[in-house]
Amino acid sequence: MNFGIDRLLADPELRKPLEGKRVALLAHPASVTANLTHSLDALRTAGVNVTAAFGPQHGLRGDKQDNMMESPDFDDPVHGIPVFSLYGEVRRPTAGSMARFDVLLVDLQDLGCRIYTFITTLLYVLEAAAEHGKRVWVLDRPNPAGRPVEGLTLRSGWESFVGAGPMPMRHGMTLGEMGAWFVDRFKLDLDYRVIDMEGYAPAAGPGHGWPLDERVWINPSPNAPNLNMARAYAGTVMLEGTTLSEGRGTTRPLELFGAPDLDARALIAQMRALAPEWLEGCTLRDVSFEPTFHKHAGTLCHGVHIHAEGPGYDHEAFRPWRLQALAFKAIRRLWPDYALWRDFPYEYEFDKLAIDVINGGPALREWVDDPAAAPGDLDALTAPDEAAWEEERLPYLRY
Repeated sequence: MNFGIDRLLADPELRKPLEGKRVALLAHPASVTANLTHSLDALRTAGVNVTAAFGPQHGLRGDKQDNMMESPDFDDPVHGIPVFSLYGEVRRPTAGSMARFDVLLVDLQDLGCRIYTFITTLLYVLEAAAEHGKRVWVLDRPNPAGRPVEGLTLRSGWESFVGAGPMPMRHGMTLGEMGAWFVDRFKLDLDYRVIDMEGYAPAAGPGHGWPLDERVWINPSPNAPNLNMARAYAGTVMLEGTTLSEGRGTTRPLELFGAPDLDARALIAQMRALAPEWLEGCTLRDVSFEPTFHKHAGTLCHGVHIHAEGPGYDHEAFRPWRLQALAFKAIRRLWPDYALWRDFPYEYEFDKLAIDVINGGPALREWVDDPAAAPGDLDALTAPDEAAWEEERLPYLRY
């Protein structure tokens, strides 16, 4: 499999439109070539006139560990070009930074989840490019979560930095495909181009789009350590809106969850009793862990590790969003008064519960908290959204 960056570097004809142009790069630590050279270094070596760079959340070089930790602008010490942070004093490119280039190359490894902020940053740079008459090329990369679609669609009025538009939690598109949808959805007038991958087969196992034996996994953000996390993330990201640990401060963040006062075996049993079909495609294992930082730091927690890997993994059957929702529902059934929802400013949204910001509306939380609501009720809410998105995204699928 060849990613967009590798095709661009290997083919002088693809690079030809960049000749005589000032080029900027939007990238992060996983923006590397097949031989693990960072894209900024590789483009400069190839003679591309890179005059500026941009870093999304966690920075161009991955300098910030947690959410809501801002990165500063700086000058790259190797290439001497300005690096503008899009997760610092601003979230959108300024007029001054837009004046530094003619063509923006976007080379970001995404996780295929609406809440992962790189797709919102893509929308913001597309909007800025349309306003300032700049070209945008996306150097496409795989969606490690593959093509499956899952979750409620973000509702109108719930847009945020973790909710760029009306799509479900697990959207099943590459960044290049998503950019084309953004251009049409928001009626953006700009020169947009995708440098496609070669050999991307999202329906083929065992990687389902991720080339297991061909490419090294590099964290696109500090707590995205492996493919298992990427597959589970559309569900486990909801833990950020709860009092449960999502495993930050352990070596397996966003693959497991727990708290000091949970009975993990009782929780798994309750989940199986409520909706066993929502647990298909993966293996659940009761675990104990002690986070070294973040929620419940230094305290022994008991919980569940989600294994979307190994011989028990079924890509089409695995439904991480429903699985995590079911865990919340099981907690409510076992411990009705459990202080589950975390009340704090989440991604700079100060007047809404974090769990609702994450889900693009209150429906998931309301289903969890309603003692009379059953799994079928959530399916009835969600299935129409999923079917509508499957239809809406169809014209934009490139592979």
